[in-house]
Amino acid sequence: MENSRRLVFFGGAGVSTESGIPDFRSETGLYQSMTKYGRSPEEIISHSFFMKDPVMFYDYYKNNMIYVDAKPNPAHKALAEWEKKGILAAVVTQNIDGLHQLAGSTKVFELHGSVHRNYCMHCHESYPLAYIMDDNNCKNGVPMCRRCGGMVKPDVVLYEEGLDQQILNGAIEAIRSADTMMVGGTSLVVYPAAGLVEWFHGSNLVLINKDRTNLDGKADLVIAGAIGEVLGELSDKA
Repeated sequence: MENSRRLVFFGGAGVSTESGIPDFRSETGLYQSMTKYGRSPEEIISHSFFMKDPVMFYDYYKNNMIYVDAKPNPAHKALAEWEKKGILAAVVTQNIDGLHQLAGSTKVFELHGSVHRNYCMHCHESYPLAYIMDDNNCKNGVPMCRRCGGMVKPDVVLYEEGLDQQILNGAIEAIRSADTMMVGGTSLVVYPAAGLVEWFHGSNLVLINKDRTNLDGKADLVIAGAIGEVLGELSDKA
């Protein structure tokens, strides 16, 4: 970091789990989904299922992917502080919780969208998270547009949907121009997001994760540990 001019951070679900947001892809998440809904999380939060059964989709979505009380952890705070100091050029994240922005980060590429952005599928009116969580704005739990009565959809990338091309291009450019890339809290198995690491051609690739990844052998530095603890300790020295 001391010798870097353009540091970029790429993060996954592990960054959010330390804020109390569980990974729905975990064994626990899969078990809970199959027990209550009889379907896997991947099926429920797919585009086709959303269109077919928005009532069940929103029941799952609101109870398993929305955590309104979650707060930024030391990892989010460290990254925001590094941006203010001019150390960090950008954050690329697979998370949809908006905690990076809540911590103060401004240059954030949200590959999978954000729960804080929602829009009417008919007239494209925009709505905040509070709107879709208010039962007064919903019919059987499904938020409806107050302007035209159309169904409101979260601005998150569902299974079967492609990534936003503008956000993807911005993330690629940030990674491609970085001299140091720090990857944390991700197993690097969710594509196409995980493939973005291939765009990095800088000098230093750092991996911070509790478990091994398939890129450990290519990294210049591998730290086995919780991302919040590692960045929190590092922030005190930066």
